[in-house]
Amino acid sequence: MTYALPDTAPQTAAGKVLWHFTMSLDGFIAGPNHSMDWMNGIVNPRADITQEYMKTTGAILGGRDGFDAFPDADSTYDGTWQAPVFILTHHPEDAPPTPNTTFLNCGVAEAIRIGLESADGKNLEILSASIGRQALELGLIDDIDLHIAPVLLGDGIRLFDNPGGAPVTLQLLNGDIPTAEINVRYRPGANQQP
Repeated sequence: MTYALPDTAPQTAAGKVLWHFTMSLDGFIAGPNHSMDWMNGIVNPRADITQEYMKTTGAILGGRDGFDAFPDADSTYDGTWQAPVFILTHHPEDAPPTPNTTFLNCGVAEAIRIGLESADGKNLEILSASIGRQALELGLIDDIDLHIAPVLLGDGIRLFDNPGGAPVTLQLLNGDIPTAEINVRYRPGANQQP
């Protein structure tokens, strides 16, 4: 008997903090220097997935390294989605003016509070490995939404890089096209300390 992993239920706009990425099978969310060309040709069998996240996301929180690699961060999802983008940085004074981007110099918990308030009942997406790891350590991540791409990068920016840290247990909440992403949704395990 074969068992097919069911796809995730559609995302809802519930004021959640989502750590959301497409990730290589070996755990990288970007290649070296934040390169994203490895995603070319990747197919998600759910044609409505982009619309799903556009409808449920009210704001994005990212980091400065990712912003510097992609300074058009205030226009995501191929330019069709516009909402507040917050970039957490230790040096906001040298950030270029960007219409829908606010640069924050505060702790992760405060940045999440600001982002959630701005999301106005929709979800706050965290698009940063470092910020996501810190938010997870603080017990502030509601869901981890991953679209696992059929590629092994071997180098780049890992989703979760925490040498010497304790393992984090997750709870799974949820194919047959060789180039399809596998959509999975996790929640931090009950044994995590806030």
